[in-house]
Amino acid sequence: MRLLTFTTATTGDTATTGDTTDRLGAEADGLVFDLAVLAAHADVRLPHDLLSFIQAGAEAQETARRLLDTDPAGLPAGAVHRLEDVTLRAPLRPGKIIGVGLNYVEHVEESSRSLDTDKALPSRAVLFGKPATAVTGPGAPILHNADLTTQLDWECELAVVIGRRAFRVSEEEAYGHVFGYSIVNDISARDQRRSGQWFFSKGQDSYAPFGPAVVTADEIPDPMDLDLSLRVNGVTKQKSNTRHMLFSIAALIADISSGMTLEPGDVIATGSPSGVGAGMVPPQFLSPGDTVEATVERIGTLTNPVVDAR
Repeated sequence: MRLLTFTTATTGDTATTGDTTDRLGAEADGLVFDLAVLAAHADVRLPHDLLSFIQAGAEAQETARRLLDTDPAGLPAGAVHRLEDVTLRAPLRPGKIIGVGLNYVEHVEESSRSLDTDKALPSRAVLFGKPATAVTGPGAPILHNADLTTQLDWECELAVVIGRRAFRVSEEEAYGHVFGYSIVNDISARDQRRSGQWFFSKGQDSYAPFGPAVVTADEIPDPMDLDLSLRVNGVTKQKSNTRHMLFSIAALIADISSGMTLEPGDVIATGSPSGVGAGMVPPQFLSPGDTVEATVERIGTLTNPVVDAR
């Protein structure tokens, strides 16, 4: 399933029309099915938001799949919308986002040149956190505050969404704790690293664009072989494949869960390939008016404008 959070509200020059309430939907063939409406029509129970849906486990997924098999012709008004008629939101607000630094070989090299990181490949995954307040959704602005940064950078990353509590799980067990996959654009203010610490550099509001959907794990049989790319104003800056990760998804889950409980709805942003702005010669950074598009195969494209935050 392609699960997403949406509203039916549209914003014009002078007013917002439609319902601004976040809805849980499933998208197929350009149509968005409102799962709450489907559940009410079938007189069954189903969580109304994606985090609660994930926490509800396999039973909720099976119920949703049965509802989506219903003939659309017999559904009530409000059950189905065209994708272009809804506004997508961030799929959910994670309890925590675990970022992974330096997880692609070529990115290690470019970072050592431009960001003063170690030239040697890391022997263990480099981990950092992004707060939930950094999350923003498809089409929402990335905030550029020139009082804080002149080096706003991009990083297209495959996001792993946890489905089952994981603590001290092995690599062999790891995929059994995955709910699905999405995209995170790991926005960074390169000039806001503090004594080598990345939290403020990567954790400011809007620095975690997330979406456009969460695709359940059964729809992506091999997440370690997905093309990913990023464009700024239509120009390709990043292009790689998840098979080039230094530390696999299974290894990351095992490593993180060795000392930290992963809970349903938590997100692991699995690292960026090369092609970040800081690594360009000369360096290139985001400015108000830019548009950033992060794409991961089988998931879609996450598009965000950059706006002046002052």
